[in-house]
Amino acid sequence: MIRAGRPPLHTLGPARARAAYEVGAGVLEVPKAELARVEELCIPARDGALLSARLYADRPRDAAADPGLPLLLYLHGGGFTVGSVQTHDVLCRELARLSGCMVVSLDYRLAPEHRFPTASNDAWDALVWLSEHAGELGADAARLAVGGDSAGGTLAAVNAILARDAGLPLALQLLIYPGCTAHQDTDSHRRFGHGLVLESEAIDWFFGNYVSSPAEREDWRFAPLLAPEVDGVAPAWVGLAECDPLVDEGVQYADKLRAAGVPVDLEIYRGVTHEFIKMGRAIPEARRAHADAARALREAFGLPELAEQGAA
Repeated sequence: MIRAGRPPLHTLGPARARAAYEVGAGVLEVPKAELARVEELCIPARDGALLSARLYADRPRDAAADPGLPLLLYLHGGGFTVGSVQTHDVLCRELARLSGCMVVSLDYRLAPEHRFPTASNDAWDALVWLSEHAGELGADAARLAVGGDSAGGTLAAVNAILARDAGLPLALQLLIYPGCTAHQDTDSHRRFGHGLVLESEAIDWFFGNYVSSPAEREDWRFAPLLAPEVDGVAPAWVGLAECDPLVDEGVQYADKLRAAGVPVDLEIYRGVTHEFIKMGRAIPEARRAHADAARALREAFGLPELAEQGAA
């Protein structure tokens, strides 16, 4: 990345940063899987906005024979400022292919045009809508999960708490190096905040775009570690990168869930950085994480092992 000589995202401004992130998003990805169903959706938000989303399933829809696939709502990373359905297209295809579930990837609205708590509200509105319209999509409303990476992992953790409060059962929360803390002051932020993909300056820029005040930083919808209690939330699969500024807060959140009696499967992938999940062409740990996350989804949904995994 250094040899490529591209300017850091946080020096570009939001629009140019989004374009640059999209250009580079697929460079190290595994080949794009061809699936039986890839469909564009529009999901209404509470303020009347229509949110773009993309549905992935590796089985054709057959309403007569299929009672409905379990469904994962996926929320992309990007510091609430960059990222899209398109930047995470390959990853969502892999999760659908390897797990056998349906994946719906959401284009929640981005900062700074849409500040906190818009992204969180959009994610929750999408989950509620999917639970109400699952049958129309060929999905099973009784088998839902939520997941995401980085900022999307934050949104997924928040969704799991909101679902608990609303009485909406979830089979799993799939958290890939989620942001969990109000202030970036853990030891891993000091150790890994320079020279390893996600820079401290970029984190400050992302969060400065999203939250407008110290009070918003202390809101648990920005920092799930501050949630008053997490008893009764969905079981969690947490996948972290060892050399990531966010690794300590990911461990802390897994510990918080465990202390509340929530089943947690925590995997720390050694020697890799933030964003590694999207580097499967170069980093074998990414392909292993794809397989591990898919396995967690299959187990949570009660799906059988697939005949071919193709990601070991």
